[in-house]
Amino acid sequence: MPHLDAGYNFARWLTRSGPDAEDVVQEACARALRYVGGFHGDSGRAWFLAIVRNAAYDWLERNRRADVDAGAALDDIADVPSRNPEAIAIRRAEDRMLGEAIAALPVGFREVLILRELEQFSYKEIARIADIPVGTVMSRLARGRAMLAKELLPTKETESEQSRSVK
Repeated sequence: MPHLDAGYNFARWLTRSGPDAEDVVQEACARALRYVGGFHGDSGRAWFLAIVRNAAYDWLERNRRADVDAGAALDDIADVPSRNPEAIAIRRAEDRMLGEAIAALPVGFREVLILRELEQFSYKEIARIADIPVGTVMSRLARGRAMLAKELLPTKETESEQSRSVK
């Protein structure tokens, strides 16, 4: 029970949908209850998120949809603690852009990035959850971050094109 929020957050990023994430977490809880006797590790959180991951991939195989809202995963994030409407609007726009960029990543990169940056798992824990070598975790993180940077940070070429179109 203490890891339900982390499981839901992870499932929401993987499925890109709140209601679908609820279904995934419900299935993951049923699996966890069925196999709790086989748990002999030191991190219940990592064990549960591995089950959520597997349930999410099973769900994606059965129900892959192209019409999910890529930006919905950030709607629940608290606003900037500011009373300035402009600052709040800017923060919401930035959050939506980031959410859309993360949601657009291939699922293998997205899951590793979410586990590291939002759930703050170590590389070793991510490797256990995703059932991949630690080197693959590091590679996917680097490549996923590079994809995000390319999507979110304007390049000099883009800036010069924009300045030419203004003239």
